[in-house]
Amino acid sequence: MDTKSTFQKYLFFLIALVLFACKDEKDVDVSHIDLDIKIQRFDKEISALTPQNMSSRLPAMEKTYGIFYHDYMENILGVGRTNDKSYYQNLITVISDTDFNALKQEVAAKFPDMQKQEEELTDAFKHVKYYYPKQNIPRLMSFFSGFSYQTIIGNNYIGLGLDMFLGADSKFYPALRGSIPAYLSRRFTPENITPRVMEAYIREELFPEPDQSTSLMQKMVHNGKVLFLMDALMPKVADSLKIGYTSAQMKWAEEYEAGIWGYFLEQNLLYETDYMKFQKYLTEAPFTPGIGNKNESAPKLAVFTGWKIVKEYMDKNPSVTLQDLMADNDFQKILDKSKYRPD
Repeated sequence: MDTKSTFQKYLFFLIALVLFACKDEKDVDVSHIDLDIKIQRFDKEISALTPQNMSSRLPAMEKTYGIFYHDYMENILGVGRTNDKSYYQNLITVISDTDFNALKQEVAAKFPDMQKQEEELTDAFKHVKYYYPKQNIPRLMSFFSGFSYQTIIGNNYIGLGLDMFLGADSKFYPALRGSIPAYLSRRFTPENITPRVMEAYIREELFPEPDQSTSLMQKMVHNGKVLFLMDALMPKVADSLKIGYTSAQMKWAEEYEAGIWGYFLEQNLLYETDYMKFQKYLTEAPFTPGIGNKNESAPKLAVFTGWKIVKEYMDKNPSVTLQDLMADNDFQKILDKSKYRPD
């Protein structure tokens, strides 16, 4: 046996496989774009507050964080109007609370720094600037709220609720099962920060859902466009993270793609406009009721299918740019030209 020849063939195969994978990724070069995302650690600043230092520190925090400071105090913590310093007393009550202090310690331990997330978000927002050079990039600020908000989009800022990314095994989440079920809290992990930030930014800032989107088919295509844009902005992020599936759910949806499409057709759901009749195919859930065996089906099957339709449309229409796709609200045309017929 020619060991050297066999090794060379194996090495050639590996190189070819790597080159194919890189080519298939369809990434673009963003190295020339001058952008460096830094997450402002509001969570650390509020954690450092004491009843004794509040009056000296709060004015500086208000100046640094601007509108976010007011939104946080008034709407997230709910301690009162910031134009009246009587809210100081309510804030003292909050920062002196045992649960507040336990949470701030957990956040500090889990996120001593956010370098990894800053690098990921820098790359994602460089992709935004590549496709949309005139787009303003918002400030990013981290906070914790007592499990009320994961990401918030404000006036030129994005807030990251770090207490909603502590890890699926966090000691806090089991106690919240009544308001936050396990199928949601399993995604409260650090690796979800970048995809959830970018999804919220796309849905609320870049491409909100059009008012005329009323049928299931329209909502499918819109959601598919959102996920396709996430593909473009985060080419190295796993598909399961983008859509929020477990690996098992991703595998199930891929395996039964044709059956899912057949079900929508058989049930005459594509052009249904009664939201109550199709909302279960769009919303978060542990599985899709009525589809699959033993509750093994993936949730959000209309979102998954819309993603597949948009991918097919872009594959079959190479002259259509990403910008063209996102600006096009002709959902029927996208469906027709996708020629979507899963095997």
